[in-house]
Amino acid sequence: MIDTLSHLPRPHAGAVELADRFGDLAPPLTARQAALESARCLYCYDAPCVNACPSEIDIPSFIRSIQQENVQGAAQTILSANILGGSCARVCPTEVLCQQACVRNNAEECAPVLIGLLQRHAIDNAQFGEHPFQRAPASGKRIAVVGAGPAGLSCAHRLALYGHEVVIFEAREKAGGLNEYGIAAYKLVDDFAQREVEFLLQIGGIEIRHGHRLGVELSLSLLRQQFDAVFLAIGLAASKRLGLADEQAPGLLAATDYIRELRQADDLSQLPLAERCIVLGAGNTAIDMAVQMSKLGAHDVNLVYRRGFAEMGATEHEQAIAKANQVRLLTWAQPQEVLLDDQGRVRGMRFARTQQVDGRLQSTGESFELTADAIFSAIGQAFDASALVDPLARELKREGERIWVDATLRTSLPGVYAGGDCTALGQDLTVQAVQHGKLAAEAIHSHLMSNVEAA
Repeated sequence: MIDTLSHLPRPHAGAVELADRFGDLAPPLTARQAALESARCLYCYDAPCVNACPSEIDIPSFIRSIQQENVQGAAQTILSANILGGSCARVCPTEVLCQQACVRNNAEECAPVLIGLLQRHAIDNAQFGEHPFQRAPASGKRIAVVGAGPAGLSCAHRLALYGHEVVIFEAREKAGGLNEYGIAAYKLVDDFAQREVEFLLQIGGIEIRHGHRLGVELSLSLLRQQFDAVFLAIGLAASKRLGLADEQAPGLLAATDYIRELRQADDLSQLPLAERCIVLGAGNTAIDMAVQMSKLGAHDVNLVYRRGFAEMGATEHEQAIAKANQVRLLTWAQPQEVLLDDQGRVRGMRFARTQQVDGRLQSTGESFELTADAIFSAIGQAFDASALVDPLARELKREGERIWVDATLRTSLPGVYAGGDCTALGQDLTVQAVQHGKLAAEAIHSHLMSNVEAA
């Protein structure tokens, strides 16, 4: 249990009711609905939806397969480009990617083809008797992948497909990364993240070693000595700090820590409930935290952001989800002071009202207070530099805080590649991390095989 919130009450609703509240955010399409929706696709040549998809799925092709009642073929097309296509169909912000680019998304028709739901329909209804991809003959090469999140899993699967042996080193008890520990429970229900991992591992040639953290049980120096290549998919493990006094007070917690506990809870009725809570931030994690606290039974949930709605990282779709769950969105307010009660626990927060002047954020000189039993910070994740403490790892070139990579995901160290959120290449999205893993695997395979041919 989360110690800093141990003084809070438990939800009034029972486990069964709460489980129902955390049901699937977007129920799957029926076969009839999928047939009707797939018929709306124009199967565009040089389709803009494909160009907008970070993982380059052939969207018109898989939708045509659904229209032709070939769900198996549709799933094969999706998985060949994105082995985590099931989770991406659920959590990917399709409203600002493929669906925004859809030619049906115009003022006359008002709605794009529902690509995300069609992708989920294909994956969920495919009946594979065995893993749909066959491993190539053993290459004799071994690759270390550090991190079992979307980038690491994607890389491992593609490398295994080429006949390489892969060892994934994962710090936590379960594989899946953010899909397992960081996504709102109502977006990935029924233990889907673990079921997807189990499906991916069916290709063979992949071993996962849990309880291995880079910089603690692992060093990059030893990994590079023991393996033919190394792929770093260590994500952003640290939460950014507010920089305020009393940030360690009981009742103040990183939103990611609470979401992790919620996703691993067998009984939601045993979680601490902040009946009045403040969530700081403007991204999807902030929305996920606020909505989940509302679903647990909080009656006063305020999501507070220092800028305006237009600058929020969360899409309009995510903002609508928050509003539908009685979350109040407050903008132009910056945290100024954590307010404590007589026992030193959080009782609220003082905010400075802000405005933008010549492109810069400034205080208006006014302030206001919000009462809260708990404050959840979701102002962003940071790179945990403690992972790169050994002498070799310290030689990695950085881009800001993160690891520098070129277009093929190579780092500045020969034989070492990196991808996902720990790099500054692309967007911090699950689907982008999957693509990084795939591209890194292609680069690693090409390099290893060129060395074999040269020998």
